[in-house]
Amino acid sequence: MLSISVLQFGTAHWELDHILHRGLDREHGYRLKLKLVANLPASRLAVTSGSVNGAVADLLWAQSRFQAGTPYLYVPFSSQVGDIVVAEDSGIGSVADLAGKRIGVAGGPDSKGWILLQKVAARKGINLADSAEVQFAAPPLLSQALKRGQVDVIVTYWHFAARLRGEGGWRSAFGMSDLLTAMDLDHSLPMLGYVFSADWADNHGPLMRRFAASLRQAKVDLVNEESHWRRLRPLMGSPEAAVFQALRQGFVAGIPAPVTDKRIADLHRLLTLAGAAPDNLMPAKLFYRRQP
Repeated sequence: MLSISVLQFGTAHWELDHILHRGLDREHGYRLKLKLVANLPASRLAVTSGSVNGAVADLLWAQSRFQAGTPYLYVPFSSQVGDIVVAEDSGIGSVADLAGKRIGVAGGPDSKGWILLQKVAARKGINLADSAEVQFAAPPLLSQALKRGQVDVIVTYWHFAARLRGEGGWRSAFGMSDLLTAMDLDHSLPMLGYVFSADWADNHGPLMRRFAASLRQAKVDLVNEESHWRRLRPLMGSPEAAVFQALRQGFVAGIPAPVTDKRIADLHRLLTLAGAAPDNLMPAKLFYRRQP
């Protein structure tokens, strides 16, 4: 059995629920058990305490655990980081347009999106921390602040951005993938992954391969067959049609490319840009690669 902690209303729950519904776990020779939690700290606590085998975490969390001496195997989940959203009639269309604007940022000062945005702006001679009015808040509050005109632009998680675009009146000024490209990085890097204690994963290699195979099959199903999404719609909050399609398209667009030496090098560069010590980065063996 493989137990995974997952946010009840998180995007990873969609594909994990699909695995259970289709019996892809049993088809690949294992049994998947989900522990639904209400927030990210609870999910991280579940995996660090050992009450579950795995959880979903971002790249920076995995790096922080490695630096702390407790490495985790990182199995790619999604390349989605976030989006930069403005009103449909906004004149903001590039990083250079952000100087002097009111910017709402989800995730706090250490948010990957915010760090990356500042790096790209710095290349253009812009210090966003000094030249813009920056507010940090939870994604739902930022969406409301944007609607009320309290901020000019928000840097938010991709699914909140998708909901705004689906509602109408809001658009993406540019995406995080554009920022990665601007920094000469691969735009399909796995920014989110399933994490498992490295020691535990080393002792359960066949189980990891079976889980990874079921994930690949789930992603293929979700790319190719809309009926699977109709079943998942209540799990997505039963959104209206336009929001539903935006969420579906966003999830599919975030399916990461296979891990290669080049992408690991880009992940290392990204971690260094985010402040990690270049001589203490997660080694290549902690990034799960597709088996032949």
